[in-house]
Amino acid sequence: MYIFDSVKKEKVEFVSLIPNVATMYVCGPTVYDDAHLGHARSALSFDMLFRTLKSLGYSVNFIRNFTDVDDKIIKKMQDSGKSLIEITEYYMQRYNEDMDALNITRPTLTPKATESLEAMHDMIKNLLSKNIAYKISNGDIYFDTSKDKLYGKLSNKVSDETLSRIESVSEKRSDKDFALWKACNENDTVCFDASFGKGRPGWHIECSAMIEKHTKPTGGYSIDIHGGGADLLFPHHENEASQSRCATGHELSKYWMHNGFVQIDGEKMSKSLGNSFFLKDTLKVYNGEIVRFYLSGIHYRNDFNFNEEDLLNSKKRLDKLYRLKKRVFDASASTPNVEFKKLLLEAMSDDLNISVALSLIDEMIAKSNESLDVNINDKNVKKEIMANIEFINELLGFGYQDPFGYFQLGLDDELVAKINSLIKQRTNAKSQKNFAFADKIRDEIKGMDINIMDTPNGTLWEKIS
Repeated sequence: MYIFDSVKKEKVEFVSLIPNVATMYVCGPTVYDDAHLGHARSALSFDMLFRTLKSLGYSVNFIRNFTDVDDKIIKKMQDSGKSLIEITEYYMQRYNEDMDALNITRPTLTPKATESLEAMHDMIKNLLSKNIAYKISNGDIYFDTSKDKLYGKLSNKVSDETLSRIESVSEKRSDKDFALWKACNENDTVCFDASFGKGRPGWHIECSAMIEKHTKPTGGYSIDIHGGGADLLFPHHENEASQSRCATGHELSKYWMHNGFVQIDGEKMSKSLGNSFFLKDTLKVYNGEIVRFYLSGIHYRNDFNFNEEDLLNSKKRLDKLYRLKKRVFDASASTPNVEFKKLLLEAMSDDLNISVALSLIDEMIAKSNESLDVNINDKNVKKEIMANIEFINELLGFGYQDPFGYFQLGLDDELVAKINSLIKQRTNAKSQKNFAFADKIRDEIKGMDINIMDTPNGTLWEKIS
């Protein structure tokens, strides 16, 4: 397995800290609002990594956190009048539902920041005792970046004008220093007890503390892979790496991976541009598998330009897989073709090379259709094709739906109910040997641009594309 390391800026061979065991941690959402397409892109990128490692035989410990205490959440509390728990539990559930719709594998562990306050407290106390962290007059605690000679090593960047402007505090020793703990004032409603004063954690300390809490350092590192969006490399991941290094004496992660941005019709997705598409709105129009397939089509490190025309063109490619599956739907899977499985795994083992993987699938579909044209009744051919499709689902997460149901997606509920009612009437007519009436209903259904197929398991139907 080869992955692109964001620090070394090159593809490197993945060698896990413990043989055949991989531990990966991915920064999850701050749960104050619904998931957007950027969240979906990140979750999908690391789901494909998780699936590939599993298919290669690794036991994968996959951790993705929820940030459930943050200034944005507090503002949501003030605006809505709801409690911290009400807001965060609701949006965690919504996030999970949206990711389930995309067939994103649930992580091994999903820790919440509020469940790791003790670990954060201990790490901050440790840094204070070493004089690597310092408290200012209002009670806030900052990390002194000058105490870490390796600060900036991760991103090759040591300043950020936007960050400095936002966190401009006169008592900070340097603009690069960042908050570990924000002391409470008389108006604060979210406060936690700590030996160094009531307050709430800074954003960067959360992931470092959760990683140390839930993993065991091995070979000089806490975890094998740390991942997230490209925008997290600096300052978030730089700060995580620095505070963890100083607090524990070992490095946070052996490898760092980052997925590209999402653009919408050519503009970087951001709330300031007003184009932050909520995933829930996309899922109202398009089935989750179709959205997954579309988002999978561009390599995870590249920026993704989301537009509806490309999504519809992408669906046509997925349609071909389901048309093949429809031809073998009555077969049980045997084992996938050895060469096809090998080549598909090799593609995904090359830094998740989805372009090569999809081209291999296109080739398999074409060859399978040719084979079925010649061997339409060969059960072994059908069984292998079904096994190939099942392996695609295992590795890439699509191709799992009933093929006839897939081609009914997007149809109006009333139309679906009417067609099912007509099919039931036709079945009853046939059972009563009223074939003239059954044929009349068949013609009526056909006139609605619907194909029907009688099978031992009942009548199946699909909309004619």
